[in-house]
Amino acid sequence: MRALSPLAMGAAYAAIMFAFGFALGTVRVVLLAPALGELFALLTELPVMLSLSWIVSRRLVRNRPALAGHAPRLTMGLFALALLLAAEFALAFSAFGLTPRAYLGGYLSLVGALGLGGQIAFALFPWIQYRTGHA
Repeated sequence: MRALSPLAMGAAYAAIMFAFGFALGTVRVVLLAPALGELFALLTELPVMLSLSWIVSRRLVRNRPALAGHAPRLTMGLFALALLLAAEFALAFSAFGLTPRAYLGGYLSLVGALGLGGQIAFALFPWIQYRTGHA
């Protein structure tokens, strides 16, 4: 089995979760938010995304000696977070014309803060799994 670096695994983790997030986010914005409101739509989506993140992280790190240890797992997760945030901003800018200020300002709302909290959990999952022996 070829050893992949924490950065390569972080890129894979970010790409997979961005795809899931794009699909579920579309459902949230188009179907759930108009019916439930933004907050309840997010509270419906967030546990699904966190569960998927846990599963994807565990599968990516399983049986990968290059990812054994605290530093490689933190590197993987933090790099994945950086890529995910960059991809989300690129989408917000290109599809909706959001400026960096408007994009970052979104995190000041309750919905934005909860979303950011979920993204931070996503970034920490590889490390938490190593620390607790779950992967």
